[in-house]
Amino acid sequence: MASAHGLVVKKTEEEWRAILSPEQFRILRQKGTEIPGTGEYDKFFEDGIFSCVGCKTPLYKSSTKFDSGCGWPAFFEGLPGAINRTPDPDGISTEITCAVCDGHLGHVTKGEGYDTPTDERHCVNSVSIIFNPQKPPEEAED
Repeated sequence: MASAHGLVVKKTEEEWRAILSPEQFRILRQKGTEIPGTGEYDKFFEDGIFSCVGCKTPLYKSSTKFDSGCGWPAFFEGLPGAINRTPDPDGISTEITCAVCDGHLGHVTKGEGYDTPTDERHCVNSVSIIFNPQKPPEEAED
């Protein structure tokens, strides 16, 4: 499936292994999950954009991140067209993947009662994303 912008990144397993760490490969390409509370972005709240570690596609604005207490970074919505959703066989949650490279990000659930605009929780593995800080307007012009 292509992203909303028509971009698609396809690599062989060997190509992915060459650019990802073993843990990144396990999670992004083999649909693994990091241990809760161990990811660097769980309790991280700075201004910027979180992108896919595999293809660098922007996925989430930091303004959509919230502390859900689940042990993984949680967001209430992704950037338009950046994330694909696939219902899990259990019917409870939905897998989320990068729309450009199909890298596994985590899962999204809805209706848990969080005080967010969407009442969704995108539970994302820190290993799947990379943070790009937002520069203040005066620095961005340089």
